[in-house]
Amino acid sequence: MCAVTAAGSAARPASNPMTDLVHNLEAVHERIAAAARSAGRAPESVALLAVSKTFPADDVRAAHAAGQRAFGENYVQEAVDKIEALADLRASLEWHFIGPLQSNKTRPVAERFDWVHSIDRLKIAQRLSEQRPAGMPPLNVCLQVNVSGEASKSGTAPEEAVQIAHAIAALPNLRLRGLMSIPEPADTPEAQRAPHRQLRELFDALRADGLALDTLSMGMSADLEAAVLEGATIVRVGTAIFGGRDYSH
Repeated sequence: MCAVTAAGSAARPASNPMTDLVHNLEAVHERIAAAARSAGRAPESVALLAVSKTFPADDVRAAHAAGQRAFGENYVQEAVDKIEALADLRASLEWHFIGPLQSNKTRPVAERFDWVHSIDRLKIAQRLSEQRPAGMPPLNVCLQVNVSGEASKSGTAPEEAVQIAHAIAALPNLRLRGLMSIPEPADTPEAQRAPHRQLRELFDALRADGLALDTLSMGMSADLEAAVLEGATIVRVGTAIFGGRDYSH
């Protein structure tokens, strides 16, 4: 017989955070796979980046135990603390910096991360190149493009992207992998696809111009299907994996 609360209703079983996390990861992978099949693509052509910003290191450890390896962070000091707390897993974790990056914060990112998605100007790329420690592999980077033209969003203007991309590709200690965007939210599938299509067309133009790019970092919890349909190779998903965020702290 079910336990009954004082109010007379059956008590619900306590939620298991690890079980919830595993279920959420499976659900996101299923969404990615379905979208990829709809686009005539192999599901494994799309990598999942779990956005762990504001969530504790224990949540990353749990996601790692569930098979997730790549994690995205937005805030430098929070990320550094998390990387240090998970030092025992470092060999099997891939850390991606995906937030706005100020020039005075580039050193810890250059020293600790595997990827930076959010380069929005040449100065940031130059500092990352100069500060990448000797002996480490080249830092994988993406140029962030402001495809929606929002004043509140970081990213280079599309018309400036070709010149900046070529300049970044020429820097030592970096490997320009592709482009990233955070488009303005949209309500319909076609409206969601439009900015992703714009980024993919720019990506194709840069490849035709001689750059060896292989990465389109686009799509989040709400629009990952639209992004995959337009060619995303990395989708950045946080809420659908870890739940809603508490920014009060």
